[in-house]
Amino acid sequence: MTRDLFAELKFRDPARARALADAIRRNVDAIGRTVSVMHVCGSHEQAIARFGLRAVLPEPLQLIMGPGCPVCVTDAPEVDQAVALAAQGARVCNYGDMMRLPGTARSLAAAQAEGGKVEIVYSVAQAVELAQKHPQDEVVFLGSGFETTAVATAAIALTPVPRNFSILSVHKYVPAAMQVVAESPETHIEGYIAAGHAAIITGFGIFEPFAARTGAPVVVAGFEPLDILAAIAKLTELMREKRPEVFNAYPRCVTRDGNLQAQRTLWKVFRPVSGTWRGIATVKDGNLDLREEWARLDARRRFTIDTSAVRDAEAEEAAKGCICGAIMLGLAVPTDCALYGKACVPESPVGACMVSTEGQCRIWHTYGGTPDLRDVGT
Repeated sequence: MTRDLFAELKFRDPARARALADAIRRNVDAIGRTVSVMHVCGSHEQAIARFGLRAVLPEPLQLIMGPGCPVCVTDAPEVDQAVALAAQGARVCNYGDMMRLPGTARSLAAAQAEGGKVEIVYSVAQAVELAQKHPQDEVVFLGSGFETTAVATAAIALTPVPRNFSILSVHKYVPAAMQVVAESPETHIEGYIAAGHAAIITGFGIFEPFAARTGAPVVVAGFEPLDILAAIAKLTELMREKRPEVFNAYPRCVTRDGNLQAQRTLWKVFRPVSGTWRGIATVKDGNLDLREEWARLDARRRFTIDTSAVRDAEAEEAAKGCICGAIMLGLAVPTDCALYGKACVPESPVGACMVSTEGQCRIWHTYGGTPDLRDVGT
């Protein structure tokens, strides 16, 4: 019976989508007012925009993207450090979506164009291979992403690596992203959709203290259109019934406790520290830094990083028109920004949200934000 059920499991079934949309509408009608819910994942926003899911939601329901793009929240001075290391002769390895992320004035792509040794890698293991291949170079891996990629960085730190390899960590921690929104006096989010891939590592139980503390329910969701609609249906049901609980709507991948081995690896190498998230604020326990025991791998401790030569006051002034911070807090949408689609486009981004494929501005520029599908086929 179970085998037959999963054989019929479809994630893009129009009939099921309509049934879920109807359930969402009934829940929102029962609440009887405008409600705001937030997801904190760029992959969720990609699916929401690509499949036009906002078009099937009732108007009183506001589905908002929060600070769920780790590239977007990487602070400009952190990028400056990587650019400065490249200028000092280090071979800097990074994931591709970090290449064009602006620092205060320059990106790693600009540093590469100026002759810097900047390499795109697809894994931290590939950066180690480059360190082995180029023993004459200091090879610095710019570790970015939430705990999903931080675990891979930690796993490499626990293995023998070449003496010329080090890590510049700009890793972030997902639960802190939700907390910073909940603590903002300007946001009024009543329910949250948590990212399924991060919850595979942490487990969904980690969100229970947050739900109890804030009075806002949390639903962990997968990434197919029906995953997201099912999560919204459950979230609005919990809101309707005033139950600040955590529900796992991604049971095929997520468990209550998560991947315990991955957690042990993560926390053996990293520790949570407060740090500035671009355009937002100082986020308590939002950054993941290498522990003291791994100081030999910490690029910030191994090198004197002088960023003065890679900063530019004029460029910093020009970027002040960017409202990425407000967008990531859910206080604005990309089309509210005067730079969006004009001075700021994917080919020459001004703001971080236009750089990564998980950034809301980039996603909306690609797919649109809230397509009006009501007249399609009429």
